[in-house]
Amino acid sequence: MNKNQLQNYLNWQSLGMRFGAVGLALLLWVFVVSENEYSMIIDMPIEARNLSAQKAHKKEVPEYAQVRLKGPGRVLFKTLLLKNFISEFKLVIDLDRISEEYHFYLNEYYERYPQKVVIPPSYDLEYIEVVYPDSIHISLDEYMVEMLPVVSPVYINPAPGYTLVGKLKIRPDSIQAAGPSEVIQKMQYITTIKDTFLLQEFDLNANLNVDKKTRSIIEFSQTSIKIFQNVEPVSERIISEIPVKVINVLPNLRLFVNPTTVALTVVGGVDRIAAINPKDILVTIDFAKQWISGKNYYEPTVNIPEDILEWQDLSPRNLELVVTKDKN
Repeated sequence: MNKNQLQNYLNWQSLGMRFGAVGLALLLWVFVVSENEYSMIIDMPIEARNLSAQKAHKKEVPEYAQVRLKGPGRVLFKTLLLKNFISEFKLVIDLDRISEEYHFYLNEYYERYPQKVVIPPSYDLEYIEVVYPDSIHISLDEYMVEMLPVVSPVYINPAPGYTLVGKLKIRPDSIQAAGPSEVIQKMQYITTIKDTFLLQEFDLNANLNVDKKTRSIIEFSQTSIKIFQNVEPVSERIISEIPVKVINVLPNLRLFVNPTTVALTVVGGVDRIAAINPKDILVTIDFAKQWISGKNYYEPTVNIPEDILEWQDLSPRNLELVVTKDKN
């Protein structure tokens, strides 16, 4: 250890000792003054009880209120450290007699019903007042349950040389949403959280949570959704013997196309293109749109499945179309 490293080490040691001394002094001070009474503002959970099974909250009830308590210094210090781990600390609001809306003025309410300020009996504390918020507005609606489809706004970017095959699979593809009817009736679907998957070389199999940020008052039958996306290496394959169809033929005409089949190359996921057969590809000549008197050769239209990247090298490129009148 060189001189500079030694000096840095000693400085850190000195700083640590100073912080330790300050902490010890603070603890000693708390115990010295522990018999004196003080007031302190702490966050207490709000619990809305006795909501009718036929009702739901239109708006979210605040989770906490700032409450002023009075008691010995030692007890207040203990409360500050442990209140988040003790379920008995709470402010209770009784919704038993509320049909639609009610405005609770908290200090008046707890002055009338002091038993609804719940403090563990082992804590020698006295409730003084609610500092914030001074009131809470409760708005209720009829409880409604609806089965809604699930959508997943994920972005999947395959690695170079790979492609997505097929559509994103979501399981389950619909779940129940429960809550106020006014909100549920406006919901058309349920979304998972947004996510991005980059340079994907393998099939994507993931669990995503339902997005509850904008639907905090809604309950869902399940909150974890599975998504699956097939990812395959890109390859190409020649498909031959693809039948050619002539569509939109006028009455009293007979049409013959030569040759009757074509070949082309498809590009896509290696397993996906291996499963393609000629009937999966639609090659057509639209007589009503393309036919011109005196013209004999026409380029057909090619339609491939959506999960195929592209087609190329159509052979032959132009087909002969022979038109005759139907003798019948």
